[in-house]
Amino acid sequence: MSSEKLTEFEKDALREEASLDYDPDALLEIRHLRKCFPIKKSFTGKVLQELIAVDDVSFKLRPGETIGIVGESGCGKTTLGRTILKLHEPSGGQIIFNGEDITNYGSKEMRHLRTDMQIIFQDPYSSLPPRATVGDILSEPVLVHGIVPKEEVKSYVLDLMEKCGLRDYYYERYPHEFSGGQRQRICIARALSVNPKLVICDEPVSALDVSIQAQIINLLKSLQKTMNLTYLFISHDLSVVKFISDRIGVMYLGSMVEFGSKKDIFSNPLHPYTKALFSAIPNPNPDEKMNRIVLKGDIPSPANPPSGCRFHTRCPYATAKCAEVVPEYKEYGDGHFAACHLLEEDK
Repeated sequence: MSSEKLTEFEKDALREEASLDYDPDALLEIRHLRKCFPIKKSFTGKVLQELIAVDDVSFKLRPGETIGIVGESGCGKTTLGRTILKLHEPSGGQIIFNGEDITNYGSKEMRHLRTDMQIIFQDPYSSLPPRATVGDILSEPVLVHGIVPKEEVKSYVLDLMEKCGLRDYYYERYPHEFSGGQRQRICIARALSVNPKLVICDEPVSALDVSIQAQIINLLKSLQKTMNLTYLFISHDLSVVKFISDRIGVMYLGSMVEFGSKKDIFSNPLHPYTKALFSAIPNPNPDEKMNRIVLKGDIPSPANPPSGCRFHTRCPYATAKCAEVVPEYKEYGDGHFAACHLLEEDK
């Protein structure tokens, strides 16, 4: 019994000692996060081949801030968000939330953090239970986590619905009775029903019409101010990310290739991949000539990524060094990071 207490005491002491190294100003701190999925195993269960979905990603997210994560489909954006929430177990690195290292937490240890960390899923059609009313969908997390006394749950949910632009008579309706924009408002209300500190928005407007997208983005910005929320906003739409984000991270094939403030990323993109993404943004002026950068070649498989710089197979500026040596992720200005050999040579 004494040895068990001593072991727990030692664990607490180690956690406290390690916490001194954490950034006190960061709500979320990601250090060299890695997530791999086994795709081939031996008869004994040994992993012979794996898919590297997230590889060596690091950043800090401050309270009240919005960080946008952009990149092509399949670059690991969604997996990054789910791994941060421990919906996927990380394969390496650290996840530090609110000064607490949650990397090795199990489901029981994560339970008390579920109210602080929530997610808005991409598809509002499949992420809502079809046989439950809006009232039931929003009341369940409030009841399970004891957010308010049982007799106050309905009034609490109705107030939340009003904040999210939902009428009170929607309380008894089912998800199939709503449009896509209204369903996404329900998903937002469900995520906010437990008063979270961090909300991961996994492409919350990609399945909606452009006019509805603007309404949802404005709603998210309004709720962020009134409820003091912190967002990790995942999207492939650069115009949406520019509107809502304070800082932006660009991902390619599981790795972060560039990270910085919105102003730096849009006014002075450093990485060739970032420049190619920006050149693809539609220009509303038909008379203005577009300097489109067309990337040649297919996107490599994350199950068999290229050696050296992962972007070198499609980069128009690639050299022999790019195919052999992995570029170092360095800072090139005030909080502006990038991983490219060309930048090292220019410097």
